[in-house]
Amino acid sequence: MTEKSSCSTCNDTSCSAHSQNTGESEKDFANRQALSARLCKMKNKLVVLSGKGGVGKSTVAANLAITLAQAGKKVGLLDIDLHGPTIPRLLGLDGVMLTSDGVSMLPAQVKEIKLDGELKVVSIAMLLQDPKQAVIWRGPMKHGAIEQLIRDIDWGDLDYFIVDSPPGTGDEPLSIAQLLQTEGEVKALVVTSPQQVAVDDVRRSLGFCAQVGMPVLGVIENFSGFVCPHCGELTPIFGSGGGQALSKELGVDFLGSIPIDARVVAGGDTGKPIVITDEHGVVAESFKKLMRNLLGPEMEKAQEEIAEQLENEADKLVIAIPMAQGQLTPHFGHCEQFALFEVNQKTKSILSSEAKTPPPHEPGVLPKWLGEQGANVIIAGGMGAMAQSLFTSNGVQVITGATTMPPEEVVQQYLDGKLQTGQNMCDH
Repeated sequence: MTEKSSCSTCNDTSCSAHSQNTGESEKDFANRQALSARLCKMKNKLVVLSGKGGVGKSTVAANLAITLAQAGKKVGLLDIDLHGPTIPRLLGLDGVMLTSDGVSMLPAQVKEIKLDGELKVVSIAMLLQDPKQAVIWRGPMKHGAIEQLIRDIDWGDLDYFIVDSPPGTGDEPLSIAQLLQTEGEVKALVVTSPQQVAVDDVRRSLGFCAQVGMPVLGVIENFSGFVCPHCGELTPIFGSGGGQALSKELGVDFLGSIPIDARVVAGGDTGKPIVITDEHGVVAESFKKLMRNLLGPEMEKAQEEIAEQLENEADKLVIAIPMAQGQLTPHFGHCEQFALFEVNQKTKSILSSEAKTPPPHEPGVLPKWLGEQGANVIIAGGMGAMAQSLFTSNGVQVITGATTMPPEEVVQQYLDGKLQTGQNMCDH
């Protein structure tokens, strides 16, 4: 059974659902916490918008979700077009109903398509017993229904939560913007077609995003040329470049163009998206390019984190100090313990330390043992030539002639470049 979402174990005091608002009822507070518990498990929240109907927004949302899931991402797709839901048919889920585990409603899973990640789908159509039933709701009922489709569904942990919104700037896009913004950031993907009449409507969508404080991740131009099924030639029957020009004009990113292909229509009717049925075709490659543009900042951030980690690792050393009675001992072979210090050379700081008891002292044992402990440097009072040679062969630098003092002081002086060494106290 799925564990019920709760904020009771969360210690994030900055969370908007951490405490009850003045005048807020217990029920409303519990619902707000349940909503936040769902949203905080979604890394990236994207709302697919269009200023005008008929630009292929739902097709873009469905194929983008599939492409991300093919790339190994955990994706959730929510269809909030309450009056004309199309996502179930586009993904071969027509007639599928949502189920429950007794605690939460469970999203439908796209299982007929082989994916490296996973795709969970929810639509109002999955709650209607009669597919011909019309949904006739006003604003407050729409808001409540959309909230329930997020709060009462066990979405789990998601890399991407994509919302397919109906065209325009009405109740549904306004509700989803307000709900998703209660926990973290939500961004908009705006879909247009090349012709000027559609581009004009997109301007209004971008204005809507600015008014509700929703950043625009970028503009996608659909129907950007027709792919001939016979020769593959691309003909711009609706013109081209409208979305790109608008992006430049308004200072938002242009994420890519998607051409027209008759197989998109066939795939939508049969529930087999074109990114699956023609995965190496022009349209599928366009979606892959779009995905790469979406993942670009994520991949760049990951690469920066790896580079930073490698740089930090390169600055780290493990320094070994032979000790007796808590002090550096003059003869390393007579030590009771070794103090091992992990340090950062760049910041000249001690990161951690631990004392370890060495194995019985026999020729060649300690150099090999300290090498196994990850030691890079040993600082000792005295050490024979043979031992020094063995340490060097195990990749451990040897510094001799250090005076008796607490090991922490020895290490800090070494990091600060102030360690004074005298004569090697051992000459055998």
